Amino acid sequence: MSELPDNPISATVDFSREGVQHGFLKLPYSRDDSAWGAVMIPVTVVQRGRGPTALLTGGNHGDEYEGPVALSKLAQSLTAADVSGRVIIIPFMNTPAFHAGRRTSPIDKGNLNRSFPGKPDGTVTEKIADYFTRTLLPLADIVLDIHSGGRTLDFLPFAACHVLPDKQQQAQCEAGMRAFNAPYSMRMLELDAGAMYDTAAESQGKVFVTTELGGGGSSTARSVAIAERGVRNLLVHAGILQGEVQTAPSIMLDMPDGDCFIASEHDGLLEMCRDLGDNVDQGEVIARIYDVTRSGAAPVEYRAARSGLLAARHFPGLVGCGDTVAVIADVLL
Repeated sequence: MSELPDNPISATVDFSREGVQHGFLKLPYSRDDSAWGAVMIPVTVVQRGRGPTALLTGGNHGDEYEGPVALSKLAQSLTAADVSGRVIIIPFMNTPAFHAGRRTSPIDKGNLNRSFPGKPDGTVTEKIADYFTRTLLPLADIVLDIHSGGRTLDFLPFAACHVLPDKQQQAQCEAGMRAFNAPYSMRMLELDAGAMYDTAAESQGKVFVTTELGGGGSSTARSVAIAERGVRNLLVHAGILQGEVQTAPSIMLDMPDGDCFIASEHDGLLEMCRDLGDNVDQGEVIARIYDVTRSGAAPVEYRAARSGLLAARHFPGLVGCGDTVAVIADVLL
């Protein structure tokens, strides 16, 4: 197998240097308005002495804001004296998408979280993915990627881990998820995991924790507070920060199979019949979709395939064929 070419991204920070550094991951990008331009991805590195490395990311999707807000605040406040080890903070992972307020990049339409392991000679999004895969993830012991629902989904606020073949690694990821201590904790099923950042990190044996902390294309004071507390809890759990993990009750959820997902088979106007956090019974009407091309037509009803807790819903009010309408999770006692 031929060796991969070098990635064109260069860092203006030194990942081995002590202290606090604020800089960029610089990706050359020639375009009409800047012939020798670059995509500049902000990065902060805080390091002191020996210890674990935490890689903290937000903005993997550009329309999700809890991660960017919480990590921007952390990058501004964290000092070298606070840490034992190293913290790498990247608040706007897919910077082009973040600047556009979109899930995907306006440059190449790339969904960063479906572009791993990436290509060093591929599109802009693929180059970013390759740099994380081959440069940043190998530096990390624990990885946190903060997500929410963006413009088209809304979630109960949960931290999540995945079911993994290596049960010791899974247990470490679950311990990190519990330490994050969101109001809900989810053992999450991914329907399209092959090219995700999650999978790239987990395949390298990393402790990986992710979140879904809200949605609707904005953040709230509550959702940002959950993110901030969770980040610090995870750094304490990793031994990078001193102190105690701040705990509160967290409801454990599970997504065991595809019946958790209710997908629309119609275009139209969405009426949610149950709200996030509601308990639902198998066969119960969860949503109705109305034909918006005429009046007087009966809506199509969508029913729960299982009993459980309504953990996610489509957002906003119009839905398309193929969209996820709702997610129902099991509550683990």
